[in-house]
Amino acid sequence: MRNYFFLSLLTILSVSCSDGDLEIETIDFDSVSLQYCTAPVATTKNILFKINDTEALILELQSGVLNKGVVGETITTQSTVPSQSKLTYRIFSGDVDDDYFCDDIPTVEPTVIDQVEAEDGLVIIETTSDAENGNFVHTISLSGISFVTESGQRITNLSISEFGTVTTEIPEG
Repeated sequence: MRNYFFLSLLTILSVSCSDGDLEIETIDFDSVSLQYCTAPVATTKNILFKINDTEALILELQSGVLNKGVVGETITTQSTVPSQSKLTYRIFSGDVDDDYFCDDIPTVEPTVIDQVEAEDGLVIIETTSDAENGNFVHTISLSGISFVTESGQRITNLSISEFGTVTTEIPEG
C-alpha cells in the first residue's frame, strides 16, 4: 500500500508540475499565403509575413537581396539568418490578421504571447525574369532554420520549400 501511495504521489506531481513555458511543437506555414504591407522593392529591406490563425512567421529580407535578377537567366542568391536577414516566429493571444502588421497605429489585441528569433539558417531566392510584364519573379524558400526558445527548446532544420513568391520591377536601362 505504501508503494502504491508513493507511486500515486509521483504521478500526480509529474502531471501537475509545469514550468509555465509555452511548448512549441511544430511550426507549419506551408499552406499559408505570403503577405506584405507594401510591394517589395529590390533595393530596400522588405518585410514579408505569413499568418496562420494565432501564429505568424515574419521574414525581414536584407536590403538589396531581391536586386539580383538578370533578364533571360535564373539567378539563385542566399541570405544568412540572422546576420543578413531576420526570421521571427510569434504566437498571439488570438487570431491575427494583416492589420496587425500594416496599420500605422498597431492594434492592442491580440497580444504577443511568445516570440522566438531564428538563430541559424538560409533564405534562398531564385530569381527569374518576366520581361513581358517588366518584372523579376523571386521565389523564396527557407532551409536549415533553427529556433531556440527561452527555455532551451530547439526547433531545428525547419525547411519551407516555398515560403512564397514576390515580384519587383525590372530596372530600366
